[in-house]
Amino acid sequence: MLDREGFRPNVGIILLNAQNEVWWGKRVREHSWQFPQGGIKYGETPEQAMFRELEEEIGLRQEHVKIVGRTRDWLRYEVPDHFIKREIRGHYRGQKQIWFLLRMCARDNDVNLRLTDHPEFDAWRWHEYWVPLDVVIEFKRDVYQRALQELSRFLTWPVHGNPPPHRHTSRYLRQPHAPRTHEAQHCEAQHCEAAAAAVAVAEPAAEPTPEPALLAPEHKE
Repeated sequence: MLDREGFRPNVGIILLNAQNEVWWGKRVREHSWQFPQGGIKYGETPEQAMFRELEEEIGLRQEHVKIVGRTRDWLRYEVPDHFIKREIRGHYRGQKQIWFLLRMCARDNDVNLRLTDHPEFDAWRWHEYWVPLDVVIEFKRDVYQRALQELSRFLTWPVHGNPPPHRHTSRYLRQPHAPRTHEAQHCEAQHCEAAAAAVAVAEPAAEPTPEPALLAPEHKE
């Protein structure tokens, strides 16, 4: 499903723990890290798509999280032509995303990367909020920066104590995956347009349902 400009509607998820560290996932068999994200299916609202992707990609359900905030509008990025399948070049341009900031109410061991037969991640960690963008594929970096910046207004630190020291202990899937093929090297970008491959002509996509503005809580040092 593409809009008239060739962008596929999508959601991104920034998941916080109690210390305002973010959930940072390592893509399967790759050396790149990213936030959970996924396409909005026909008839879904961005919020419905977000909860579905949250469960499919990291195994958490709606009752495991609380919505803290979301971006006011779509954030767009274009995918370079050499990552786009030839049959949809000229129609597909990239992704437009609504980003959600969530607070995790569950335990770390409630995360399940193997809920589906095709996991997106094979390891994860808690990371300080301003994640290193050099490990994110280049054409997504600007959107990551804009999403983090816009949603940072919702952050508050615990009343007692300072931000925690950095801790980068990763949690891995128990079983290794088969070695990657040469074609798998481009899966980071091709994952973005997989659902768009069947679309021959762009069609309008529903804009997100307007929601009341979310007010940022008072910042506390």
